[in-house]
Amino acid sequence: MRALVLTLFLASALAQTYTVQKGDTLFRIAKAHGLSVAELKRLNGLQTDLIRPGQVLRVTPEEPRQEPQEKGRVFQEGLAVWYGPGFHGRRTASGEPYDMHALTAAHPSLPFGTRVRVTNLKNGQSVVVRINDRGPFGGRYIIDLSYAAAKAIGALSATPVRLEVLP
Repeated sequence: MRALVLTLFLASALAQTYTVQKGDTLFRIAKAHGLSVAELKRLNGLQTDLIRPGQVLRVTPEEPRQEPQEKGRVFQEGLAVWYGPGFHGRRTASGEPYDMHALTAAHPSLPFGTRVRVTNLKNGQSVVVRINDRGPFGGRYIIDLSYAAAKAIGALSATPVRLEVLP
């Protein structure tokens, strides 16, 4: 089992594919790469749960779509999630305490202090947040919103959003 975990880790760190080993299951592979079985099947065009040793599977979701700059603004589309009570009052990556009632967010790479307009693509509502933390890491999410920001745009579950970096 330890060898399988090491193999899965190295495969994800070094490549975007994984070669199926004897005894592997879709569930085990998906879990090791932070995917659902349905997403793993979709990424690989699988119609059934049948996999064979030696089969090469794609295990990295598509990168969130990043659109070209328009008038100095950077756009990005993907899924947003929120974080709240378990982190309230704790230090963020920027050093300030996390306030779930402030309009802030975590982004993996935007500089701290960057202002971003986040638009819920389901209902058109938007909110401007300030980046003060890092995350989300891995998976298919592009931004972690504070509870207040998520509530403001009706995004209290994983929600498709568009990010616009403001000047």
